[in-house]
Amino acid sequence: MLINNAIGHFKTITYHKYMVAKMCFRVGLFKQGLLHDMSKYMPIEFFNGVRYYAQGKKSPNNVEREVKGYSAAWLHHKGRNRHHFEYWLDYSVSRKEKHLVGFKIPKKYMAEMFIDRVCAGKVYNGANFKRKNVYEYYQNGIGKYLLHPDSRRYLEYLMKMYAVKGEAYTLRYIKKDLKNNISKYE
Repeated sequence: MLINNAIGHFKTITYHKYMVAKMCFRVGLFKQGLLHDMSKYMPIEFFNGVRYYAQGKKSPNNVEREVKGYSAAWLHHKGRNRHHFEYWLDYSVSRKEKHLVGFKIPKKYMAEMFIDRVCAGKVYNGANFKRKNVYEYYQNGIGKYLLHPDSRRYLEYLMKMYAVKGEAYTLRYIKKDLKNNISKYE
């Protein structure tokens, strides 16, 4: 069973990484495409991924969280990967605000975040994946409350564009936006 989990988990994360790399290359993010999620192969993430593997139907991090109340693999992952909004959370620099806030995320990481969400949806939903799923999944999470307002607007703009106009259109927009900085959200 454990060897099957190891093989299955390795295939799932490698396929996801391959899909993200292909999309990143399409928008000109070559380095990010190559380096995306490399920490998933580190022992803390990989072995927990094997232990909590769910046959590629959902994230092992979610399973670990359900079992233990937290995910050690996720805590490691989000602290090393700038395409996750959690990487950009910190204490406010304002003396008036004494809580965690989301700092503005550079656009190249926002693009990778969007691509990561699309590819994760495709991997975990398979043939049932629909473009609208990306935004729906986001709506059910807590990210929208923690993202910097500009970062939130940009991510939502991309997800809505993707749902309505499709993948090719959205990736062309991102590529042009990264090259020319045309976005009204930065």
